[in-house]
Amino acid sequence: MKNVKIAVIGLGYVGLPLARLFSTKYTTIGFDMNRSRVQALMDGHDSTLEVPDELLQAALKNGFRCTSDPEEIRGCNFYVVAVPTPVDKNHNPDLTPLYRASETVGKVISEGDIVVYESTVYPGVTEDECIPVVERVSGLKFNAGFFAGYSPERINPGDKLHTVEKIRKVTSGSTPEIGKKIDAVYASVITAGTHLAPSIKVAEAAKVIENSQRDINIAFVNELSKIFACMGIDTQEVLEAASTKWNFLPFKPGLVGGHCIGVDPYYLAQCAQGYGYNPEIILAGRRMNDGMGEYVANQVVKLMLKKGIQVLEAKVLILGFTFKENCPDVRNTKVVDIVRALQSYNVCVTIYDPWVNPGIARKEYGLQVENVLPEEQFDAVVLAVAHRQFTGLDTGKLTCEKRVVFDVKGFLAKENVDGRL
Repeated sequence: MKNVKIAVIGLGYVGLPLARLFSTKYTTIGFDMNRSRVQALMDGHDSTLEVPDELLQAALKNGFRCTSDPEEIRGCNFYVVAVPTPVDKNHNPDLTPLYRASETVGKVISEGDIVVYESTVYPGVTEDECIPVVERVSGLKFNAGFFAGYSPERINPGDKLHTVEKIRKVTSGSTPEIGKKIDAVYASVITAGTHLAPSIKVAEAAKVIENSQRDINIAFVNELSKIFACMGIDTQEVLEAASTKWNFLPFKPGLVGGHCIGVDPYYLAQCAQGYGYNPEIILAGRRMNDGMGEYVANQVVKLMLKKGIQVLEAKVLILGFTFKENCPDVRNTKVVDIVRALQSYNVCVTIYDPWVNPGIARKEYGLQVENVLPEEQFDAVVLAVAHRQFTGLDTGKLTCEKRVVFDVKGFLAKENVDGRL
């Protein structure tokens, strides 16, 4: 495509790194409804820590800009939608952010423009749910007045090795010609290369099964962890032994949260149910993984009782609150399930996480998260997230003489813990 001018709608963990990357080659504008987020980015700081300040500031000097005014993205001809696709409290897909983003695109899109969706969805959402909104608002006809594509995001929050340009990108278009144009735009900035899928639905399906596959594999080792705990066998040692076989998949037990693995399977499941098929393995995996927080809490309480520790009003320290290590993202964190389950035993829980914005934790979960390690002793310590700051942490200095240390991540030395997954 010639004279490409890109607008990226949604400047979170996915949209901002992509917009910054596009800005190295094309005129690029980032749009987000959150004015404070936009102001912070224009000041040169990304609170998600996905784009280093020096890269962001360099992009701003070279013409990249962010805005919360939709009129400022009018005149672009290549729109990329990268908004969240969460689930509600009943685990049903919530497409509200996508509908709103599609309305925004519809208000500014012009004849011949392209809109590409990156948000994780089930097959059919782009063409059946999003495009009709753009048509209605814009008055343009799909595949005549404007065109569309789907290129699933592959951002891994906190990963500074597999950044957006280093991960191969799947692309697709609403016509074969548009598919080639979209692929060319992405291929011009993605050094790892691209894969042009034959249709939008194929690209959507490819994305949603990536994380569903990981979810199921983690559910399997979580179940193994429960089985081996009953047998008195150390799961980490079993996995280490099994990993000596060349084709053994090295998944580890743990909490499965975040905006992808803990959510995407529900999108696929609802899609399947819409076609009259009830997915068994996918939903069984979700049930297993969604129950691991409560399981960890119960294991901690059992260990405390075995040691004669008074559970009522006991003091327990949780190390880590984000959904994964070395990033500030608390979206759909399953550490909260450990906290809630312990609180149901009337345990006094303290949460320490140097990565978390305490204000966001209070707003999202109503919980206080400390950024400084408390100077007191606890009856139990639960390492829930393997932040690098916890390397070499002496849990002995944090605990009473009679204590329990539980390691969710297999991060601490075995001789220093009383239980682990």
